[in-house]
Amino acid sequence: MPKKKKSTGVYFTQDTEDAIVLYNNTPDPEVRSTIYSDRIHYAFFKLTENIIHTFKFYYTEVDEIEHLQHEVITFLLSKMHHFDPTKGAKAYSYFGTIAKRYLIISNQKNYKKRVDKAPVSLLEEDDNHSYTIDDYAPKDNLSLFLDEYVEYCTKNIFTLFPKEHDAQVADAILEIFRKREDIDIFNKKALYIYIREMVDVKTPKITKIANQLYDIFKDNYIFYLENGYTDF
Repeated sequence: MPKKKKSTGVYFTQDTEDAIVLYNNTPDPEVRSTIYSDRIHYAFFKLTENIIHTFKFYYTEVDEIEHLQHEVITFLLSKMHHFDPTKGAKAYSYFGTIAKRYLIISNQKNYKKRVDKAPVSLLEEDDNHSYTIDDYAPKDNLSLFLDEYVEYCTKNIFTLFPKEHDAQVADAILEIFRKREDIDIFNKKALYIYIREMVDVKTPKITKIANQLYDIFKDNYIFYLENGYTDF
């Protein structure tokens, strides 16, 4: 079990980053074990827990989610020596991406098994919505990147867009990404109208802010494709 830490709301700290570097540079296995248990394990425990529940990686061959979490932590530990801070990566982003990739592969494999075994007519209903098995399909890499991109832009919106009205327009555009699975709009003009319904703005301003958001997306997505992790 991981050692309990004070509830600060931050579990992957600069001390965790430093500890991972120290772990990789320490030849003595006993010292490495101590570094891991005292300064790294809790961060890995919380990281994997949050990723599993945030992205709903619930297709698993094990009986308990905690067992899946243990699998992912063990996998992260086996990849620890590959982390190289000189490449500009933060350990949080690096190991978060590795964990997501492991879970995507595991999730897709187990999801496919369920689909292969499920009858074609599989359908569940409640009072508000009809569900097919495809409603629970695991997210792909682009969807996961978009989730992180929207979260980053939302948290830093007033840094990226210091003017209040620009920030409001940016948030309206980001709302489309937040609700992308529920919005059935493919016409550019219709999207502009949708944005204007949320905030009083003229078309040139929407285009300007959208282009700024696209530049942020493009630069970070290229980095993600080239390096396999985000640098948000």
